[in-house]
Amino acid sequence: MARWLPRSTDLTRFCQKLNRVKTLEDDMMETSFNRCLSTIDLTLLGIGGMVGSGLYVLTGTVAKEIAGPAVIVSFIIAGFASLLAALCYAEFGARVPKTGSAYMFTYVSVGEIWAFLIGWNVLLEYMIGGAAVARAWSGYLDSIFNHKIKNFTETHVGAWQVPFLAHYPDFLAAAILLVATAFISFGAKVSSWLNHVFSAISMGVILFILIMGFVLAQPKNWSTQEGGFAPYGLSGIMAGTATCFYAFVGFDVIAASSEEARNPQRAVPRAIAFSLGLATGAYILVSVVLTLMVPWHTLDPDSALADAFYRRGYAWAGFLVAAGSICAMNTVLLSNLFSLPRIVYAMAEDGLFFQVFSRVHPRTQVPVVGIVVFGLLMALLALVFDLEALVQFLSIGTLLAYTFVAASIIVLRFQQQKRDGDVPVPVASGQPNPEPHEGPSGGELKEYESFSDKLQLVDRDKSKEQREPGQLKAAFEPYLEFLSDFYPGEVVTVAVVTLMVSAICLCSILVFGNTHLHLPTWSYCLLLVLFSLGFLLSLLLIWAHEQQHSTQTFQIPLVPLSPALSIILNIYLMLKLSYMTWLRFAIWLLLGLLVYFGYGIWHSKENLREPRPQRVSARYVVFPDGNLEERVQAVQPSCQPATGLPDTDTDDCKR
Repeated sequence: MARWLPRSTDLTRFCQKLNRVKTLEDDMMETSFNRCLSTIDLTLLGIGGMVGSGLYVLTGTVAKEIAGPAVIVSFIIAGFASLLAALCYAEFGARVPKTGSAYMFTYVSVGEIWAFLIGWNVLLEYMIGGAAVARAWSGYLDSIFNHKIKNFTETHVGAWQVPFLAHYPDFLAAAILLVATAFISFGAKVSSWLNHVFSAISMGVILFILIMGFVLAQPKNWSTQEGGFAPYGLSGIMAGTATCFYAFVGFDVIAASSEEARNPQRAVPRAIAFSLGLATGAYILVSVVLTLMVPWHTLDPDSALADAFYRRGYAWAGFLVAAGSICAMNTVLLSNLFSLPRIVYAMAEDGLFFQVFSRVHPRTQVPVVGIVVFGLLMALLALVFDLEALVQFLSIGTLLAYTFVAASIIVLRFQQQKRDGDVPVPVASGQPNPEPHEGPSGGELKEYESFSDKLQLVDRDKSKEQREPGQLKAAFEPYLEFLSDFYPGEVVTVAVVTLMVSAICLCSILVFGNTHLHLPTWSYCLLLVLFSLGFLLSLLLIWAHEQQHSTQTFQIPLVPLSPALSIILNIYLMLKLSYMTWLRFAIWLLLGLLVYFGYGIWHSKENLREPRPQRVSARYVVFPDGNLEERVQAVQPSCQPATGLPDTDTDDCKR
């Protein structure tokens, strides 16, 4: 029976395949896309992606059903958490100006299977985002015509009473998605021009809402007679924060478009900062005026802003708001349909997804196959699914992507930069010397054909303050000397895993300790202290190592603290989501694993980069640090003559 069990070498090789990272090209500006987008184009693309159905739909939904007027606080916390994630995206987008967003960032730093799962979830995120916005677009247009479209559909087509499905098929939402798909397929310039037009109208409507809203504001709507400012308490605020993340998913559209930016090193960080700041301000101010215009418990979740103006006697203003909201939602549709095919293209180009999606139209320079296929899938989702269920599902995918991008920032910042040609190649006798590689202590590792002819001593000054990224800082070496024997970045990677595990355990205790687990006070406090110490010790261990410092591209400040805060906040918000959301998410992950192990792992282009084993007659390695005699004896070949081995090799051993 033992012969059927896999060998340890096979398991090791399999794990290496799962965790292999993408090798970056020397010229990352080279692309088959058209680099035509400026900083303004990217900024408006980000604003269009964030200011849409989240502003016109989620504000009313969260205020009435989850947080009350404290939806303002929910948006502030969600905006802060998004800022931490946005800074990570900004650094990656400037450093790796390739399409793929969170998928690409995870692939170049963490590993292949994790990148695929992130990409798989990002696909669902964009599909659900487009479908949810299309249904909101349809609902707002229907409200303008006094719900005549809904009534006509229910009368002549029928209504459904199935969980997670819409009450009636929304043909209007599916139709607008098909029209948007047609426009996106014409190219990036056409998409950008349309986005400019709709964004200008949307920002004008928002300005009108704020002016009229503050004129009609009534502070009594926050009084205790109406339920108070936070009727659902802190729990409602945090639950609302997790849902409000749907409002900020648009900024990663900028990172996904970095391969079409003219100057991504400067344009991507600026566009992310500008768009996120403007969108956060808009959400907070609109939430203020909405909950001050009418009591929060009387809001219409489907069309809160337009309905509020109707009820205050300004029917013409409500009509204008509804028309403006449709323009805003058009920008979200365009940004989702713009980004989704590019994520699919990146995965297909790396061999992890079906190759048909890697085709770029020679004339429009866009992945037209991905645009058409996923546009049709979005239309199908919008036709049959319920908006609220889609929004909940969207939040967990977004939070997971933010978490992995933050972890990838830490891992990549403490790694030595890798390029094409850094893959080690076995050396055989008579072959030219390869490029030098890194030794276990961070020094240069050299390989020679003949030990007797080319043995060299390399003496390095260990007292240098500036060390390679991933190495232990000189100030900590007397206290953590046992960590000096690891490869650069290896300790940091283990510490990041420990940090994430500690964050998961800590947040689980905070969320479920008193409610579901019913822990006694002493054990609740003890577990909080233990997992907090694990989180902080992991953070300090990462900080004790050298990191990369670059003045050429944007870098997020306070690493590893900023990404670590993003990780723990994102995990906490994920655990606040409902169990049904997690169940649907687990099913989607299982489908993704089937696709990866059935197709992706076998067609990955990193397979072509893996060196094939060759026969090595002699191999001598000199490490620059440590005791030379001990290191060389450990790698010298046996001096016993073997069959077919020339006597000269034996003589070299004797010498």
